[in-house]
Amino acid sequence: MVFQFLVGCIVSVINIMIHALVTVGAVGIARFAGLRYTARPRLDLMVVMVATAAVLMVAHTLEVFVWALAYAVVGAAPAGSDLLYFAFVNYTTLGYGDITPVQVWRLIGPMTAMNGILMFGWSTAVLFEVLRKTLEYFASKGHRGSVLQIEASELQPVQKDDLALIAAYESDDVEVMQPR
Repeated sequence: MVFQFLVGCIVSVINIMIHALVTVGAVGIARFAGLRYTARPRLDLMVVMVATAAVLMVAHTLEVFVWALAYAVVGAAPAGSDLLYFAFVNYTTLGYGDITPVQVWRLIGPMTAMNGILMFGWSTAVLFEVLRKTLEYFASKGHRGSVLQIEASELQPVQKDDLALIAAYESDDVEVMQPR
């Protein structure tokens, strides 16, 4: 069992390094794409987000290939199994159960799933950070309201005892508003 854990940790670290490299590249590309003036900030935002998501999906696919290779090297799945499919099912935590690891490698599936959950969470954080930074940049360049626009006339003040955004309510410089 210790050897299974060691192999799982090594493959996880390799995937973390892949993800870190791809994240740096994706953020750099997003920063470069977002740092140019545009008359169409919504279109640019969409392009940046789609490109970032696509790059992250390529990273996840590469990481699944690393797991499939590890399964092949250690013989983690029954002979004749589709190792790429097996790795995808484990990495995405889908868990069909139609292919199961051989008895001596039964810990490898949960370790693959743990690694996949971590990488998907990381990708989600990257996507939100790219979105936040891109919106922040557009706002600093005078595109206020042009990317995500909320008309103030469509909002009305909220009574202090209403359940609105508590964080906004507790802030001194934010007026709590809600849709009419």
